[in-house]
Amino acid sequence: MLERPRRLRQSSHLRKMVRETRMDKSSLIYPMFIKEGIGIVEEIPSMEGQYRYSIDKMSYKLEELAKAGVNSVMFFGIPNDKDHIGSGAAAQNGIVQEALREAKKRFPDMYFITDVCMCEYTSHGHCGLLKGTEVDNDSTLKALAQIALTHVQAGADMVAPSDMMDGRVRAIRSRLDENGYQNVPIMSYAVKYASSFYAPFRDAAGSAPSFGDRKSYQMDYHNRNEAIKEAILDVNEGADIIMVKPAMTYLDIVREVRDAVNVPVAAYSVSGEYAMVKSGAKLNCIDEEKVICEMATSVYRAGAGIYLTYFAEQIAGFMDKGYIG
Repeated sequence: MLERPRRLRQSSHLRKMVRETRMDKSSLIYPMFIKEGIGIVEEIPSMEGQYRYSIDKMSYKLEELAKAGVNSVMFFGIPNDKDHIGSGAAAQNGIVQEALREAKKRFPDMYFITDVCMCEYTSHGHCGLLKGTEVDNDSTLKALAQIALTHVQAGADMVAPSDMMDGRVRAIRSRLDENGYQNVPIMSYAVKYASSFYAPFRDAAGSAPSFGDRKSYQMDYHNRNEAIKEAILDVNEGADIIMVKPAMTYLDIVREVRDAVNVPVAAYSVSGEYAMVKSGAKLNCIDEEKVICEMATSVYRAGAGIYLTYFAEQIAGFMDKGYIG
């Protein structure tokens, strides 16, 4: 036989040499929950090993991440008070804004991204302003643009709108540009499906809708052509990075989007994926380390160049050990 694919699998050194998918710590982003209050390090029941931190306690985790080589963090804010219009989201003294100021002062070399949405701040738990019982797309755009602006003014290096309102990337880009922040990039949750995999996050952030669901603005998971449409629309509106969310069961979409756009593609391994791995490992059904490595590799193999994951710190360690990368 002239063709023997097994020739290139004969040693660890050779397998690494011809590896088609390569990963780097710089592509990892760790999602972090920041909660109003003092002295808080609070484990999230549905996400074993993940915590809510108050600003005075978040440095412990940021130091841990920096030592592991994970230098990019996405902040999600958990306020004490909520109202019908989510006013705390854009407050200059809001939880994310204050966390950014402290984090940039303590960790100037780290890169801070903020989730731009309203669901954690509204009393009804929806991602925008209501008109009756419907989320009103166009009035929400102004609110989102203002939230993004206050995040950047407080020190955000990048903003990431996750609301799924039509036109929000253009609204945010315009507001940032008008205020002199032309160089701040936008990572758009362009392809965000209405997924059951988000359930632990809603527990973590206290953001479950008080009525109805989010299917009128998040995508139907039966659709793939719509994903390409959403991605291209957001690129045309000024998105610098396109995100697909969730990751694990949407790798076909990651590949489709990668082929369709000329900007970097990110994938978010969401809370439900994390919880399933932790639960499966606890029951001794799976090898946690190996599954984490396989999941991460599959996302990069599908075409993503950026990986948002609660396992970021562990993955960085696995890279150091040569398990993946």
